[in-house]
Amino acid sequence: MSLLGELYGPFFDGHNWLTVIESGQDWLIILSLVLIECLLSVDNAIVLAAQTRVLPTLKEQEESLFYGIWGSYLFRFLIIGIGTFLINFWKIKVLGAIYLMYLSYRFFKNQLTGQHHRRQRKSRAAGLTGRKRFWAVVAQIEFIDIVFSIDSVLASLAVSSNPVIVLIGGFIGIACMRGVAEIIMRLMRKIPELEPMAYVLIFLIAIKLFLTIPMIDIEIPSGQFGIFIVGVFIATFIVHFIRNPKGKGEQPQVKEDDNDDRSHR
Repeated sequence: MSLLGELYGPFFDGHNWLTVIESGQDWLIILSLVLIECLLSVDNAIVLAAQTRVLPTLKEQEESLFYGIWGSYLFRFLIIGIGTFLINFWKIKVLGAIYLMYLSYRFFKNQLTGQHHRRQRKSRAAGLTGRKRFWAVVAQIEFIDIVFSIDSVLASLAVSSNPVIVLIGGFIGIACMRGVAEIIMRLMRKIPELEPMAYVLIFLIAIKLFLTIPMIDIEIPSGQFGIFIVGVFIATFIVHFIRNPKGKGEQPQVKEDDNDDRSHR
């Protein structure tokens, strides 16, 4: 109990919270942590947006992000408490990198076999239907957040050792990440080229994550990687508008999927 008190006691210290809330300097630190979180969460947002595509309707995709975000808050609270021990959790990064590589491999394998998008989304969750498939996606969102939380929490603790400050900054950052994921998810509906682009980025993100393990210890600056991602997005938009000068998107397919989903209920 003494160890738990040492790790999580500061979260339940009312005086600590009051000091942070009333301190302008602490809010400046929180703002910097939010910016750090947003930069580090770009990778996470891309992966989450791609994962929600397993679900057939926009409503289910948004709902999975909603439940996933509450789980992210809980895990972030737990991870911040054990933040000083996270350096020993590099094996989670390896598992996460392998999992992301598998997601990318599975997507492009399905593309090469010529499967249609609707059939592909169903095959991704083989054996799972309805709410079981939905909760499987939510579980994937939670696992992905745990993997990416390690870097975010360690970076935040390097800026401030006060867990309350790190918690507030992390929670605001998660909300921003969820918003970015939803924007990317909606864009994928309208611009089909974004989906294969996202899985190319997921493979690169897996490599970037793997390089950070202690035995290799190569850190690609988040700012530079963020600029690279923005450049890839811009290039994808250009390709889309060259191929579709009239701005035709995937909207008719969304309606078809929604109707199919309602017919099965």
